[in-house]
Amino acid sequence: MADSIVSGNFTFRPSHVRDVVVVEARSYGDARGAFMETYKRPDFVAGGITAEFVQDNQSSSVAGVLRGLHFQIEHPQAKLVRVVQGAVYDVAVDLRRDSPTFGQWHGELLSDENHRQLFVPRGFAHGFYVVSPTAVFAYKCDDVYHPDDEGGIAWDDPDLAVDWPIADGTTPILSDKDKLHPTFAAWRG
Repeated sequence: MADSIVSGNFTFRPSHVRDVVVVEARSYGDARGAFMETYKRPDFVAGGITAEFVQDNQSSSVAGVLRGLHFQIEHPQAKLVRVVQGAVYDVAVDLRRDSPTFGQWHGELLSDENHRQLFVPRGFAHGFYVVSPTAVFAYKCDDVYHPDDEGGIAWDDPDLAVDWPIADGTTPILSDKDKLHPTFAAWRG
């Protein structure tokens, strides 16, 4: 794994999954509150993230909601994800068949307190699980959303074995669509 890169108010820390990067933003606070940059293109380029973002999205969810694992099939999107309020466990799964980390995943706790962001490259499935009472999740994408181009993999796929922080005896809250995603083995053929 490569060393972290510091540029401006950001630290870029590569994960064990190829091209997935944890971004830590520096926050400045005083008695009035706090300020932080969440994105600054020259610093991100210096940190190795060159995606040109074209769409910003935001969702809100309650505790126990699991969204994912999603991807775009013909129009893959790189994403820069962060939590505006609350906390989520965020997961990126490498779906790039020619990647040395194909089928591997990285999970990261993102919260309004730790100011972490996760860069999810093109060719990844992505999802998150809400671990706070509520969460507001924001993300930048480098391609626009194509509703007829959605793909997904079962969040609880035994081959991927994502270690979601779901309390014993509880079931995550899923959309009807997320309940129907195929396994990783079925997707890869």
